[in-house]
Parts: sequence; structure tokens; C-alpha cells
Amino acid sequence: MCEEKKEAELLKEKLCLKKEHFDFVCDDEYQNAEDFCKGYMHFLSEAKTERECNSFVIEEAEKNGFLLFDSRKTYKAGDKVYLNNRGKAVILAVIGKKGVSRGAKIVASHIDSPRLDLKPTPLYEDSELAYFKTHYYGGIRKYQWTAIPLSLHGVIIKADGSSVKVSLGEKENEPKFVITDLLPHLAKEQSKRTLSEGIKGEELNILIGSRPFKSDSGSELVKLNILKLLNEKYGIVEKDFISAELELVPAFPVSDIGFDRSLIGAYGHDDRVCAYPATMALFEAGIPENTAITVLADKEEIGSDGNTGLNSAFLKYFIEDLAEAEGLKGRHVLSMSQCLSADVNAGFDPTFPSVHDKYNAALLNHGVVLTKYTGSRGKAGSSDACAEFMGEIRRILDGAEVCWQIGELGKVDEGGGGTVAMYVANLGVDVVDLGVPVLSMHAPYEIVAKSDVYSTFRACKAFFQTGK
Repeated sequence: MCEEKKEAELLKEKLCLKKEHFDFVCDDEYQNAEDFCKGYMHFLSEAKTERECNSFVIEEAEKNGFLLFDSRKTYKAGDKVYLNNRGKAVILAVIGKKGVSRGAKIVASHIDSPRLDLKPTPLYEDSELAYFKTHYYGGIRKYQWTAIPLSLHGVIIKADGSSVKVSLGEKENEPKFVITDLLPHLAKEQSKRTLSEGIKGEELNILIGSRPFKSDSGSELVKLNILKLLNEKYGIVEKDFISAELELVPAFPVSDIGFDRSLIGAYGHDDRVCAYPATMALFEAGIPENTAITVLADKEEIGSDGNTGLNSAFLKYFIEDLAEAEGLKGRHVLSMSQCLSADVNAGFDPTFPSVHDKYNAALLNHGVVLTKYTGSRGKAGSSDACAEFMGEIRRILDGAEVCWQIGELGKVDEGGGGTVAMYVANLGVDVVDLGVPVLSMHAPYEIVAKSDVYSTFRACKAFFQTGK
């Protein structure tokens, strides 16, 4: 019996897929993961919108020797360039030893997150209270956004064309904003609503003030006082809201979670938890064989449309410029290129196990998640990576001793979701999704494991450094 048991164990080790915890397979990397995540947590604190992410990344890129891309120039191996797309998306590239003659190695992520946008005419007064009206951006569960502190971020373009940056509510001594909700004692009718309708879109109104302008009599004096304060602080008038992009995001600080500090709680993990590792991996890639590119896009949460989303042509045009400089055709370079669509996956939540296929669900602390396809139900709206490319990525990850796992976003008929993968794949590029498992995804406060963040960085770095 002992011999049989030993033989069975050996056979299992040889033949069976093992789900391995980071701490058991990469224990010597624990401190590296801690150190890496300190930088990530700082990034999350400084960059809560796509514009702020863009500015942060470009500033760090310039510190690392990246220069503004010039399509008229010819670049040599080791040159570092960046392309700023309207202040809301950015491409970083390190020119490889082979240029783009054998295609590029691309890691594509997004830097927008679910939030509340101000309507074009947002400011109003009701019952001597002043409010902003909002239109939610991306897939949110609306009830989660009430009765929490919010901060205001964005840019205002005034009538003369000058711009004003806004960031208010992040610092300890700054005012916060809030959406009010009913007290339980008066919520009998509201409680009869379905969970998805518990708070309706038109009820996501931001409380911003209650003090009237006292130097005169009349109506809407609280609104007038708010306009006076905004004019004094930012030099704007009410009409300037028409040419503004102002976003309300949670004002929670980034924090360690748990007695063991193994997790990170924050707003915006989706998808900055992949954008940051993709950026840092490029900074540490050295001079790669193939040109290495990190693209951080906007608009993924609403379908990637628009000129800063990856359903537009800005990445395609950038590749075409690189190809033309080497006397190549862009379509040929794209057809030889490879891409990791660096986006999050749903971590298995044991409180809500019924929505997952446990055998194909991603577990926290089991490393970066490789996702062959996304989409929903019959793989609709998905890029389904081919077996050959899946095999190549497996070899890269195993060769670099990266802690990784396979994952799927929920049960077949439960829902699912999409990423930027299909838009890059539509250019003829081999693409597979790879990223961090998240708990409470799209909530105002999401949870990730530090080990998974670090594993994603190591995966992206190995991908860049492996030539083809």
C-alpha cells in the first residue's frame, strides 16, 4: 500500500494541474512584492483619474529617459519614446535590437475606472441645498456610491481657452462631497425596489453646500454662493461647466488590508493594478530583442470607443510610424506582433461562490491570471487566444519562474466581461488576457493581493525580455 501511495503521489505530481499559493512557491520573493507594492500604492494615491494617471506615467517616463515620440525620426536600439494622446492615453516604447522587423511585444492596459461624471449643466439648488447632477461612467452598482466621501477631479476649459485643473477632497483638510441616502426608518418603499434599482441614476446627486449668499435677497442664494466660491478659487462661471471634464471618485485612502497586510484596498484597481506593473516592467526591460511597447488607454469601461480608446487607431498609427521608419509595412509588423491584454479578472469570493466555476476561478495570492477568453455566455465580445500563443506565454512564465494561474470570469451563463484584447486582436496581433484577480471589482473600494500585483509585473517583464 505504501508503494502504491507513493507511486500515485508521484503520478499526480507529474500529470495533475496544481494550484499553488505564492507564499509556498515564491517565498523568497515576499519582500520584493512588498517593496514593489509600496510604489503601486503611491501611484494609486496620486492618480485617481485617467488624466492624472497619464501625467504620472509621463513624468516617471521622462525620469527614466523617455523622450516625446517624433514620427519623422529614425530610432535605434535602446531609444525610449512616448506618445501622449490628448492627456488621457499614453504609449511608451523601448526600441529593440531587431526594431520591429519581427513584430513588437505589446502590453495593453487601461487607466480609466468606473466613476461619476458631472453633467454639462450640473449645478442646482433644491430646498436650500446645493447639488451637482451626475451621469455615471462604466459599470457600477449605484447603491455602493451613496453615503461615502467623494473627491472632485478634472479639468475646466474656460471661455478664453485657458485650462484649470481641479483636485479637491483628497487631502485631510479639504472638504469632501457625498450622495445622501434614506434612513432605514423612512426607506420602506425604497426597500421594495430591486437591488439594481435601489438607487437610480438620477438620484446620484452630489451634495456640495448649504450656505446662502447673504448680501442680497432672492432665490437660489445657496447656488449663487457656490458659484461665488468657485469663481474665487478657479476663476470660472457657470457656463464653463459645459467645457469641463469633472469626475467624482471615492476619497478613501489606499490601505493595507488584513492583520497580515497581505492585501491592498483602494479605489481604481481596475485597471491601474495592471497599468502600473506594465509600465514598471517596461522601465526595467533593458534593451529588448523586439521593440517593447506599453499602451495605457482610456474609455475601456465604456467600450473603448473614442479617440483615446483602443477601438480607435492611435496604437495602429504608432506601429505604422515605427514600421515606416524601418522601411516596413505596418500591417506586416502588426501581424508578427504579440500582446498581453493586461486587465483584471474576478477573484473567487467564498462569500458568493455560486457565480463562479470553482475549477476555473482565479484565487487571490496564486499569482497573475492567464485568461484565454473573456466575453459573456457564448464568448460574445471576446478575443479567444489561439492554443499556440497560449503555449508560448506558458513557456515564458514558467521559464521566468513567475507565479501564475488560469482563470475565467464567472460561470458560462452568469455574466462575464470584456477587455481591450479584441480591439488589438482585430489588428492581426496575437493577444491573450493576463492580469490581477480582484475582489469587489467595480466597487468604490476594491481588494487585490500584493503577491498577485508583483507577479503581474514579473510576467510583463519576462514577456518584454523574451525575443521572438
